[in-house]
Amino acid sequence: MENENQQNYTIEFKHVTKTFGDHTVLDGLDFKIHEGKITTLLGFSGAGKSTILKHILGIYHPTDGEVRVLDTNLTDLSDKEVRQFRTSFGMSFQYSALFDSMTNFENVAFPLREFTKLTEQEITAKVLKLMEQTGLEEHAFKKLPSEISGGMRKRVGLARALALEPKIMLYDEPTTGLDPITTHMVDDLIRTTHQRNAHIPMTTVIISHDIAATLRISDYVAFLEKGRVVEHSSVEQFKKSKNPVIQKFIELSTH
Repeated sequence: MENENQQNYTIEFKHVTKTFGDHTVLDGLDFKIHEGKITTLLGFSGAGKSTILKHILGIYHPTDGEVRVLDTNLTDLSDKEVRQFRTSFGMSFQYSALFDSMTNFENVAFPLREFTKLTEQEITAKVLKLMEQTGLEEHAFKKLPSEISGGMRKRVGLARALALEPKIMLYDEPTTGLDPITTHMVDDLIRTTHQRNAHIPMTTVIISHDIAATLRISDYVAFLEKGRVVEHSSVEQFKKSKNPVIQKFIELSTH
């Protein structure tokens, strides 16, 4: 077992409950996400994974309990402060969420123009470096998102998410709807991106239903059931879990 006193945590959920009317989505949630590691949140649909992500981003506030991100209680921040705080995050959306009317180059440049005082020359240099790092070919730069493949759009979305050098990288179902070859490419890209930013150190959080990818690229796995984390362990420990719900999830996901 790890000595918790020697661990650093980027994100902490302390007795967090979230209700919508009579419906409880998160139920006294207690867990911490390790700094500089890849943690994947797994669970059946409706377990509360997306709600956790929205709490990390400050979109939702707990009905009860406390969420601390980078040692900050997001509930204490004003709307303006939350907006500024979110520059600490990179977010890779399920379907990339690119601006359709902008070229791929302009999509990556957008957060730099919005949140920094860099010159256009500096922005161009940074965008070219980001696009190169995420494996984008030059012919894609001037195209619109609709003119490139789903896998290439994932690369553009990731390049944009990395523009502000985030301390926390969030992925929402990063391989949904992709073919097996592209899925493997995205998984490798996530791991490579994380390793390349180890100096920050970057904390990576993934919401996924893909058990094979999770076991391949994650350091830690948190398994949710009915708004609670029923298992939070290293990948090696997770593989050996005796929890019948986790065994069933793994069995269903690998058949």
